Amino acid sequence: MSLDVTQTQAFIHLDKVRKSYQVDGKEFLAVSEVTFDVAAGEFVALVGPSGCGKSTLLKILAKLHQQDEGEVRLGNLETPFDPARDIGMVFQQALLLRWRTILENVLLPAEILGLPVKASRERAKDLLAMVGLAGFEDRRPYELSGGMQQRVSIARAFIHDPKLILMDEPFGALDALTRERMNVELHRIWRESGKTILFVTHSISEAVFLATQIVVLTARPARMAARIPVSLPEPRSLADKTGAEFAAYTREVYGLLGMV
Repeated sequence: MSLDVTQTQAFIHLDKVRKSYQVDGKEFLAVSEVTFDVAAGEFVALVGPSGCGKSTLLKILAKLHQQDEGEVRLGNLETPFDPARDIGMVFQQALLLRWRTILENVLLPAEILGLPVKASRERAKDLLAMVGLAGFEDRRPYELSGGMQQRVSIARAFIHDPKLILMDEPFGALDALTRERMNVELHRIWRESGKTILFVTHSISEAVFLATQIVVLTARPARMAARIPVSLPEPRSLADKTGAEFAAYTREVYGLLGMV
């Protein structure tokens, strides 16, 4: 996948984005001078120290926050963009409604958007099969493990066929082995769906394994340290993590964060 994205072709374009908050009467600068472009179909990982503004950037892209300065553009002439319709969100917790079945939880965004019921139910079943949960449609959230619940939340984010998926540390609460399996599963889902994904993580190895490019942010206020294209072979497997190329990418990110 080519990462030579011009501003006019970029599906996501951020230019000198700045965001601050007022905390106890003082200005708290969360994001400063962040600039990068994303092509349609890329998987971009945002990494950086805790509190550096990664989640704030995701909220700006989701139109939950408005930047103070700079330009944020979603879509282009070929792919016009409606934030209410074209964004799917996955959070650190699955946030499933305990009184609804798994199928009903996946269908929630489709119901809110008023999409056709029959077609949405068929799509929900297909998505549950895609995330490995065929046969669990009538279960309740408490009957599923944490990893399975996050698979449901991923299916839910895809139900209305959004152009952009925003993921805010979706595997942070999972145990290490489940997290590794979910990395493999998510990379497969991304390859099959062709969606554009922005993924916030504190895990450098997770970012290298998943992403086609890594955006490295400095400590608060978040500034661009680097934008690293990742060209590991596809499809990826956990065995790639033992290779020299994978190690080189992780060392580069650690170096940019001042950790080596």
